[in-house]
Amino acid sequence: MARKLRVQYPGAIYHVMNRGDRREAIFTDDQDRLLLRLCDYVHLNPVRAGLIRPEAVLQPYRWSSYAAYLQEPARRPAWLRVDRLFGEWGIPLDSLAGREQFAGQMEARCRAEGTGEFEPKGWCLGSEAFGQELLAQVSQLASSRHAGEETRESALAKAQQIAEAELEALGWTLKDLQGRRKSDPQKLRIAARLRRETTMTLEWIAARLLMGAPTHVASLLQHQEEKAQTSGETLF
Repeated sequence: MARKLRVQYPGAIYHVMNRGDRREAIFTDDQDRLLLRLCDYVHLNPVRAGLIRPEAVLQPYRWSSYAAYLQEPARRPAWLRVDRLFGEWGIPLDSLAGREQFAGQMEARCRAEGTGEFEPKGWCLGSEAFGQELLAQVSQLASSRHAGEETRESALAKAQQIAEAELEALGWTLKDLQGRRKSDPQKLRIAARLRRETTMTLEWIAARLLMGAPTHVASLLQHQEEKAQTSGETLF
């Protein structure tokens, strides 16, 4: 059975839901397990202690390191390391989008403190820029063994990028695409590349390139492949 892709990067922290070899302990201490809880204690303490209201913004509170997490690396204290906490939150990069994502999650935690209303939904909770950073990670690491919403979205983004780049190189607009016949050699070349380099279905390719029915696209690709095998040429 295919499994969901786990995006990996240096400095990330993962939850291991298994025993060690020969039932040995996986952790030698509780430091990694408690990292997120301890940081939550520090950063949410102003709300929990009643020093600020849940609807207030956490960043202006001066007696906490939270505001420094939102600054650019050059403006932070040299001793402050943010990558481990960002990794615990599933944030791969210490970028503007990553810091905005962290701020959004913490402010949501602040507002929901004591109400139980913090319920992240979907595979990515954050801005479009942050989602694109994650999709880039998924695109690099995913294989046919992986499944999940993020993998499908990454495959779609890659296919869209290829199609748009090919059409731009040809100087084609939507009107040009509509005016070309369904079996146009350039359409067929792009379709072959999409089948070779992505996991998109024939239905998607046929609709994106205006090539008619998926079975028609399959027939054209098969014919070209057989022709290439007979002549010894490479398909497109």
